[in-house]
Amino acid sequence: MTFRTLLFLPIYLISSWIAPIHGDQPTPDPPNTFVVVLDAGHGGHDPGNLGNGYQEKNIALSIVLQAGKELGKNKNVKVVYTRNDDSFVDLFVRGEIANKANADLFVSVHCDSHSSDAHGAGTFVLGLHANKQNFEIAKKENSVIYLEDDYETRYSEYDINSPESIIGLTIMQEEFLEKSIELGKMMQTNFTNKLKRKDRQVKQAGFIVLHQTFMPSVLIETGFLTNKNEGAYLNSKKGQSEMGRAIAQAILVYKETIMPNEVVSYSEPDFAEAPSTAPPVSKPKKEVVVVTKKPVKKEIASKESDLQNKEPAVEKELNTATEIDIAAQEAKDIPLEKTVKLPEETIDHPAKQVTQKEDRGTITLESKPLDVAENEEDLSRKVVQKSQIEFRVQIMASSKNMPLESENFKGLNNLSKEPYKNLFRYMYGRTNSFEQVKLFKANADAKGYTTSYIVAYKDGKRVAVNQAVVGLQDE
Repeated sequence: MTFRTLLFLPIYLISSWIAPIHGDQPTPDPPNTFVVVLDAGHGGHDPGNLGNGYQEKNIALSIVLQAGKELGKNKNVKVVYTRNDDSFVDLFVRGEIANKANADLFVSVHCDSHSSDAHGAGTFVLGLHANKQNFEIAKKENSVIYLEDDYETRYSEYDINSPESIIGLTIMQEEFLEKSIELGKMMQTNFTNKLKRKDRQVKQAGFIVLHQTFMPSVLIETGFLTNKNEGAYLNSKKGQSEMGRAIAQAILVYKETIMPNEVVSYSEPDFAEAPSTAPPVSKPKKEVVVVTKKPVKKEIASKESDLQNKEPAVEKELNTATEIDIAAQEAKDIPLEKTVKLPEETIDHPAKQVTQKEDRGTITLESKPLDVAENEEDLSRKVVQKSQIEFRVQIMASSKNMPLESENFKGLNNLSKEPYKNLFRYMYGRTNSFEQVKLFKANADAKGYTTSYIVAYKDGKRVAVNQAVVGLQDE
């Protein structure tokens, strides 16, 4: 062996050892890359629903791959698939893929089924089951957890048979709800206006796969395989191509609202002619989900009995869309007293006294300045010291440890937070009065935290709200 060989042998060995290490490192995304995670439902030994002999897993995958192909035409869009073949992926892994990719959007694609001749496309965001139909759809999709190993430990927080199981978990997606609804509306516009599908609107339900993600997320039910015409359409190449491109186009329109200076590219499919196998066309209904901030001035029913007996519009009919009406929710939570004090954040300083005026069957809340010696936070802390029981309003939960500053929470103050697993719970207000905490809840709703809810503590530990109320009555 020559001297030259001996000299270069160590260099060769070192370089060959370093090269694979460097090659294993993920290539960072270019600046302003918009990351979309596309999730084809079911897969592998989980076929999904088998309406009319079709397999949901195959149809969902074909639609997702078509959407990804369309999105891939844009250089600043990165597409990540939870699966791109016939494989089974656990629900929690689907969420992990999206979170690790630091995705801007998560879109899960499914096909629906029903014992009736129901048809149409709908989009879901995470939220409470507004009616039995939404609950049954979520329950069906969530049942896939039973196909996973160690599901009893991994999903111990969930009871898919209980509508109440999801209540606390929806708060984790609170900060993304508005964007999720916005994307859902764009999806429905394409399905209804361009593909002539029946508009099943944007609704809320407790899908576990949406709960696992920390970005705007939607779950699309592209149609009913159990409907003869719609099943045939979704199982056709034409139907899968059109649905995939419609989904991609909605994502790109959404991207334009986030990155208005970016140029997006998508092919406009010929939607003018409805597919021959499609079910009868129905006119689009009114706007899907209404999320609006109401003024602090509120009009509510004149009698407390009216409030208690008033059924939400979404529960009158199973097929109606979920509408988030903040004013209606507030009306339920505000007790009818002749004079009440609203939390300081609802109005400009100083604090104000609120009186009720009756006019044609309604009570209008009007505010006027009220001289107070101490601010709300000091007063609430003094009250809390008188009792071991304390009520707050949980407005959100997030993996981010955010400073408790009002600008981070839509102008609210009197805030607190606590760690919970790998998240932080954020609470607003603190009082030992259940009537007062309902006012805090109404104010949180008015600020846009419409899925906030009341929580209770005893001796610093969280307890059930009904247990805390009983404890107050015993004191």
